[in-house]
Amino acid sequence: MARTGIESNIGKLYIIKIAKWFMLTMPILMLFYKDMGFSDRESFQLKAFYSIAIVIFEIPSGYVADVIGRRKTLIFGSILGTLGFLVYATTSGYYWFLLAEVTLGIGQSFVSGADSAIMYDSLKSVGREKEYVKYEGRNFTVGNYSEALAGIIGGSLAAIHIRYPFIFQTGIAFMAVPASIMLIEPIRSGIRKKPGIKDIWSIVWYATIKNAKLRYNLLYSSILGTATLTMAWMYQLYLNDIGFSEYAIGATHTVLNLIVGTTTLFAYKIEARLKPQMTIWLTSIIITGSYILSGFMESAWILIILGIFYFSRGIATPVLKDYINRITADDMRATVLSIRSLIIRAFFAIIAPVVGFLSDTYDRSFSLKVIGIVFTILVGSSIFLFLRSLESEKPT
Repeated sequence: MARTGIESNIGKLYIIKIAKWFMLTMPILMLFYKDMGFSDRESFQLKAFYSIAIVIFEIPSGYVADVIGRRKTLIFGSILGTLGFLVYATTSGYYWFLLAEVTLGIGQSFVSGADSAIMYDSLKSVGREKEYVKYEGRNFTVGNYSEALAGIIGGSLAAIHIRYPFIFQTGIAFMAVPASIMLIEPIRSGIRKKPGIKDIWSIVWYATIKNAKLRYNLLYSSILGTATLTMAWMYQLYLNDIGFSEYAIGATHTVLNLIVGTTTLFAYKIEARLKPQMTIWLTSIIITGSYILSGFMESAWILIILGIFYFSRGIATPVLKDYINRITADDMRATVLSIRSLIIRAFFAIIAPVVGFLSDTYDRSFSLKVIGIVFTILVGSSIFLFLRSLESEKPT
């Protein structure tokens, strides 16, 4: 593929990232559920069903991307993403919202993995795969800056009417459809020769059982990914508990995503300066420790903790994806990245109802402490094997 093709692909992927991450609904979704009369348990159940939908379709969608192409997969996922928000914008009630979450979950599963894979493949086709962390970091920066701007706009729209963010979100989600249609499928060195269920299972077996390096990368990366995802939903309710308005929560969401976006832009430089082991230890301690520290606070001081938490998230996300890409073959990259996303969503589908139960039965502070201890145990049980796999890795 020519250089102009790569640059064109990356620009279109930025548009898809904006469509996915310019989330007007993100900072007020839990407040929207509350306004609809849902309990914390019902609210987190809806997000759990979203994750379950991803769990079911994540690997098949990644495999489809490896077999028929990343472009077609992204088109389908973008269409479903638009339809999901359309349901939210035009209906009411738990079961309609359940339909919306399932639709959005399936759509997300078809985008996730395929977007990172097509970026890596595009760079690799001209021998620039070593620049992946830089470009993935920029991609996340675009996404997080979009989410940052959307935070304050979404909060402002919700202050006028709680339904407005969902109406505007439908149009924003649609931006990904023409962008994905215009993508150029990069030439890959390998295509799955015998597509089918057996081949899917062979990739899953290889990535999670046979290849120890890949297994430990996927496990550790998924645990940390689940921790960052869970906090994204918990802090909204926490800030609401201590008196933050919809606008203030949206503004906080904006600042936090500016922190992530700026950090991901320089993540590759930070990792090079700190070295992999120090990078992993610092991000792990900060992300897990932030939960426990937050559980002892019931004031706006939590904003400092959240800022440090999101700084660490900005480093961890592109770096951990790069570790996986380095040791994954071209003909299974989207599937393997989908396995990572599946594990994250599977963990979240288990943890989300527990968070809702603890919050309804006890209080927010107690649930933060308990979940923080759980994540500390999970990270602690996987980090040494993951670091050992990095020591033995020889990047290509």
